[in-house]
Amino acid sequence: MSDSTGSLANPPPPETHRGHRAAWLRAAVLGADDGIVSTSSLMLGVAASGAARSAILTAGLAGLAAGAMAMAAGEYVSVASQRDSEQADLARERAELAASPGAELEELTRLYMHRGVEAGLARQVAEQLTSHDALSAHARDELGLSEERAARPLQAAVASAAAFSIGAVAPIVALAASPRSLQSVLVAVVAAIGLALLGWAGASAGGARWPRPTSRVVLGGSLAMAVTMGVGLATHTAAG
Repeated sequence: MSDSTGSLANPPPPETHRGHRAAWLRAAVLGADDGIVSTSSLMLGVAASGAARSAILTAGLAGLAAGAMAMAAGEYVSVASQRDSEQADLARERAELAASPGAELEELTRLYMHRGVEAGLARQVAEQLTSHDALSAHARDELGLSEERAARPLQAAVASAAAFSIGAVAPIVALAASPRSLQSVLVAVVAAIGLALLGWAGASAGGARWPRPTSRVVLGGSLAMAVTMGVGLATHTAAG
């Protein structure tokens, strides 16, 4: 016979979930992917046009700076809009709790009943959660908001810009370290390896299986590089 008191005194360790990583993980993966793909594609396109090595390097460095700032600004604006929407919902809920606490309690009770909780127990749970922190209960169970998943614009902007810069450095270093005859090949190879590592890291951090995310990232990036090289070759042919 199990000892319920003992089980409560020695609870099992909490399960590990990764859903709280969604916001910054999305920004970091998107930033790094864009850094690798856009910078390597830009450099390969310029190289395919027959430009000098210094022009290719300049294009890569300019792409790094412009891309990092653009990613930071874009993420900040996007996530700030999400945060504004969340705060507006919370303000509305706070006003409703102040104006009609009884109606809000009924709403919370019906919500738990709809999820399968027996009516009496649903009422009891709603009352206890309301007495503890009514706004948090409604934010979590009615609006789907929680502190762990709250929009953080600055965090998203910094993560995106930093990840973009790290991703963009790889093809630039590959160009600087390669002989001219192999520069395009090495840039493309390093970019593909970086994309594969990114796909694997993103899947691992999110707790997902890695083959499909990795192949998706590599194939998408390779297509972008191929298209940009085609544009550069077409420009070189037309100019020649």
